[in-house]
Amino acid sequence: MREILGRRRRLRLRRKARPAQLDAALTCATAWQWPVLPGVGLDAAGDRGRGCACPDPECAVPGAHPFDPGLLAATTDERMVRWWWDNRPTAPIMLATGGRAPCALSLPAVAGARALAELDRMGMRLGPVVATPTRWSLLVAPYTLERLGELLHAKDWVPSSLRFHGEGGYLVLPPSGVGAGQVRWERAPLLGSATPWLPDVEAVLDALVEASTSAPDGGSRLAY
Repeated sequence: MREILGRRRRLRLRRKARPAQLDAALTCATAWQWPVLPGVGLDAAGDRGRGCACPDPECAVPGAHPFDPGLLAATTDERMVRWWWDNRPTAPIMLATGGRAPCALSLPAVAGARALAELDRMGMRLGPVVATPTRWSLLVAPYTLERLGELLHAKDWVPSSLRFHGEGGYLVLPPSGVGAGQVRWERAPLLGSATPWLPDVEAVLDALVEASTSAPDGGSRLAY
């Protein structure tokens, strides 16, 4: 009897966990045409405790990366997305960046919060912003690696804390849970809207550089 009750409880938990992840993945894939795939997730059992479920015991981004399937499997196909999250209802949602999908610029969480406050003060229009306890990511319109290289080459300096998620990259999306903690929208896309509006990478990069170099003491507002 105890075993039956335990099985029923696990089934209820799976049913509760399914809608948030599956619904979010389907919205990204079918409503917004953003290619997604399930991330590797966390290993809740064994000697590794809550570490990454991948074979690397020293994984730098626990749970928050593709593994099986690999990044090239990312898709907007509804049937595939349903199959993945029906089988792994709590799997993190990974966005394959670049191509026709959004790209992103990310900063450490503290610097990201400062950046958003400064960009708001400057009147900069932003798109969705993804936040984890460790990093914040500003989604931008797709760009090529060649264009990014040209933009960076034209700058005398960019904040060293910036990371770029472009072609061949990926980004974990809400409401995923990963080793760094819960992933959430700091600036969420409008519910029921069409594909979210995304700013151009050059405009965001220019604004971030300006925000970083405008510190009154001559330092960087966007340092770690």
